[in-house]
Amino acid sequence: MEIRPLDGVRVLELGNYIAAPTAGRILGDFGAEVIKVERPKTGDELRNWRLYGGDTSMLYRTVNRNKKSITLDLRSEAGRAIVLDLVSRCDVLLENFRPGMLEKWGLGPRELNAANPDLIITRISAYGQTGPMSQRPGFAAVAEAVGGLRELVGDPDRPPVRVGVSIGDSIAGIYAAFGTVMALFQRERSTGATPIPLPHRMIDVALNESILSVMESLVPDYYAYGIARERVGGRMEGIAPSNAYPCSDGFSIIIGGNGDAIFQRYMQVIDRPDLAADPELADNAGRWQHRERLDAAIADWTRTHTRDEALAILENAGIPSGPIYTAADITTDAQYLSRNMIQHFPVDVGEPEPKQVGFPGIVPVIGDTSLPIRNVGPDLGEHTHEVLSDLLGMSDEQIRTLTTD
Repeated sequence: MEIRPLDGVRVLELGNYIAAPTAGRILGDFGAEVIKVERPKTGDELRNWRLYGGDTSMLYRTVNRNKKSITLDLRSEAGRAIVLDLVSRCDVLLENFRPGMLEKWGLGPRELNAANPDLIITRISAYGQTGPMSQRPGFAAVAEAVGGLRELVGDPDRPPVRVGVSIGDSIAGIYAAFGTVMALFQRERSTGATPIPLPHRMIDVALNESILSVMESLVPDYYAYGIARERVGGRMEGIAPSNAYPCSDGFSIIIGGNGDAIFQRYMQVIDRPDLAADPELADNAGRWQHRERLDAAIADWTRTHTRDEALAILENAGIPSGPIYTAADITTDAQYLSRNMIQHFPVDVGEPEPKQVGFPGIVPVIGDTSLPIRNVGPDLGEHTHEVLSDLLGMSDEQIRTLTTD
């Protein structure tokens, strides 16, 4: 039997889309019992995002793994009463509604705290629960722009583009999970002491601030040097040579040769000892100034080799490099497979029989390999009867009345 760090922790998730469900997924991955509350009949809208077959998307199955699904109408008096009853038996409430929505339904922090004075309340929103923009709605696309990320993604002669995943939601979800675990740790340490005041049990995660927090020295560089960073395509501002380079077989590879010692070996590998000996290229600042010349020289070399040939030569020389993987590449990669990072489950995909589908493993690894996923994202309301009966002691008739209203 696997022992997980959060075994015994119970989380009530009032979350939709990606941000709060990502936090719930992480907590569930490491043992928490996560009860996800969804709207009757329709459920979390993520169930229909990128749905290519069946009635539940693989996106939902992935983000909501290791959870239980129950259906409740949070706008109804009965639904509100059940949420408060569940809260009294939970350690954490996790939500990502627009600020003020839970308060409107009579499920704000005051009511939740009355139901459970030890409850940790983790809230995710576009701009946070306070401040002049707090009441504005916003998805990750907007937060990524306001947080400074969008301006740096793409080529300098084209409009900004977006990365291929909802990175703002995912980063916010990771911060929310981290904040929740910090609050659980603080609560554990204070057992028997003065109760932790409600404000200290409220974790307030904003999408735009989550993005800002991973923007490295974007703001300090502006203050210190008046630098306004710009898009640089496949490069990273101020770091060279580091880019994607084409190979003879139509593939491209990533090579990061920007360390001073690495650069020396790198230039020998591509048969350019003249560049290794050039004093203007001895440090990163100089190499950045000559980035176009360096990238041209490297591309001249990679074009004479297939992807596998180039990577083998670079690996032998200790030059950080790697292929640009597709999903198909990931599913057969020996490193991922050795650490149990692709885990298979039978899933309804709209075909006559369930299909074995691979899902990304649990990160970080504890021990040698990824912990096993207990279950993929559940069917809508799959655990309503189990939770309301076992946890709240509701009768079959009470549950039947609630679910047929």
